[in-house]
Amino acid sequence: MLTVTTLTELLEANRGFPRGVTYLESEKDSRTVTFAELHERALGILYHLQRLGARPGDRLILFLGNNEQFIDAFWAAIMGGIVPVPVALGISDEHRHKLLRIARRLGEPFLYSERRSLERIGAFAAASGQSETFERLRGRAFLVDDLDDISRPGKVHRARPEDVAFIQFSSGSTSQPKGVVLTHGNILANARGSTEVAGFNERDVSLSWMPLTHDMGLIGFHLVMFFNRVHAHLMPTDLFIRRPLLWLEFASRVRASILCSPNFGYKHYLKVLGERPLEGLDLSSVRLIFNGAEPISVALCEQFLARLAPARLSRNAMYPVYGLAEASLAVSFPPPGAPMRTLVLNRHALAVGSEVQRLEPGDRDGIELVSEGKAIPYCSVRIADEEDRPLPEGRVGHLHMRGENVTGGYFEDPEANAAAFTADGWLRTGDLAVVWEGDLYVTGRAKEIIFVNGQNYYPHDLEAIAQHVEGLELGKVVAAGARKRDSDVEQLVLFVLHRGALEDFVPLATAAARVINEQTGLEVADVVPVKRIPKTTSGKIQRHLLEQSYTDGEFDAELAALSALRAERGTAHADARTEIEAKLKAICDAALGGKRVSVDDNLFELGASSLKLIEIHEQIDREYPGKIDLTELFDFPTIAELARHLESKLAG
Repeated sequence: MLTVTTLTELLEANRGFPRGVTYLESEKDSRTVTFAELHERALGILYHLQRLGARPGDRLILFLGNNEQFIDAFWAAIMGGIVPVPVALGISDEHRHKLLRIARRLGEPFLYSERRSLERIGAFAAASGQSETFERLRGRAFLVDDLDDISRPGKVHRARPEDVAFIQFSSGSTSQPKGVVLTHGNILANARGSTEVAGFNERDVSLSWMPLTHDMGLIGFHLVMFFNRVHAHLMPTDLFIRRPLLWLEFASRVRASILCSPNFGYKHYLKVLGERPLEGLDLSSVRLIFNGAEPISVALCEQFLARLAPARLSRNAMYPVYGLAEASLAVSFPPPGAPMRTLVLNRHALAVGSEVQRLEPGDRDGIELVSEGKAIPYCSVRIADEEDRPLPEGRVGHLHMRGENVTGGYFEDPEANAAAFTADGWLRTGDLAVVWEGDLYVTGRAKEIIFVNGQNYYPHDLEAIAQHVEGLELGKVVAAGARKRDSDVEQLVLFVLHRGALEDFVPLATAAARVINEQTGLEVADVVPVKRIPKTTSGKIQRHLLEQSYTDGEFDAELAALSALRAERGTAHADARTEIEAKLKAICDAALGGKRVSVDDNLFELGASSLKLIEIHEQIDREYPGKIDLTELFDFPTIAELARHLESKLAG
């Protein structure tokens, strides 16, 4: 194992080692960058950043959709002591809002992006009254389009282990994004601890489609792999969304031994796979498939393993883990190669301080949890009560952690830091858990976070967006994450205070789902009318009670009635009137299977999530190459509007 103390030393130590990073851009298009080339590129880009005025300690926002460009720029910043700040490119207004909010939080950051993205941010900033923020950012921007010479090396800055390596702003956060500050020492402690348990080595081959703005993508499947001199393969996230079957085709082709995915990735893969035969797929080389980033469904794990068994995927390859950005990713791992361990507990006896009650598998009151192992080296965990006092094994409590891999705090946010750390120095993860027979089982959340597609979102942010709809004032709408009994993944659900007729609720529900979909790219699974919103005596919304009622099916009758009302209203909608409308409608029908799609329907009212939009755009681009940009689906959200826009482009 390498004895480096900073990421700067790591890049220098690896430059002579015969490994590389392979970028898989399509089924037939890939390129490999050796470790030596990566080192050379980083220094060449650093020269341009330093010419722009970037100095050690300055912050550099990385706003890039291309994996290769991202990795090059990340290491350039590291080598100059400049602090990279990854921000997801995204396709919705909320992603653009987030970039500008982060820029204001950072003070006077530099920006590394490409011209097209910068122009879109500029147009958005002008329309939303944020031109001043944008102009300051543009004056400190370097565009990858202008990178034509990397022959001159920049000046390397000798970092120390306690120096800030990079800042990761929480995924999905909107109104007040929190920046997790990670030092070189934090990241390398995480790499060593992970390696000591999982046994990564230079003979491993990794493959990931996770975005590099996500901690599992950047830390787990780039930095940890690079630390172990693993030959890494990176697949664009949008390519996985469009063509998920390529993921395991690539894995079979390159003989990958290390893979990863959150819940929704397994579900997406299985949905597209359907009943297709697994011809030519050999996954016998896979020893670990990391499963994390959102609550883990045992049933989905079993379904995935059973379906892929003919491809020789080992049942013991599934590797459920617990981690978060504040821990530089990894907190606990199970033993590699061991069968999954599960525990069925009474879902009604999981309050803080409760002694868990074991139930038999299949019990209606049971919730099946998966073991996420024990704390990795250099990290410790404990279960605590409401007063931060340790609880014994077998009792549910708040999950705390501390160690060399744990952040020292959030970027210039004393209020968040005060709330995050206990008086004796433990970091509150915001999750609830229990230790059973020495293993960690996460039982739920204490802080209010919604997990969707591997990202986390704050309910109050989504509620603030929904309140743009007339009639949805503060306190009348509640956003929550809930999972129906027959579902493998958590879904976004809105609960809206409504005491009138259901007929009057339909337009309100439609508008609420549309505005969240348009601004965040998230699909709202259900908008539920409720007669009352439960609150504590101090006025705090009790989301967990609404979530439990939803899970127990208490609102099923109202939701069925609403579905029938929408179907009645949809019968009068227009069908395709032109050949282009017909082609676009066929594409949308296929992507939004099970939903009635009229050419006059707003796709966001139908729940076209960002994942569905990527799928729709992929098919449109095949039919009309280069004519429609993904972001134009937001500008022309009905089939009729998009068809007219496309007709004008074709005529031009």
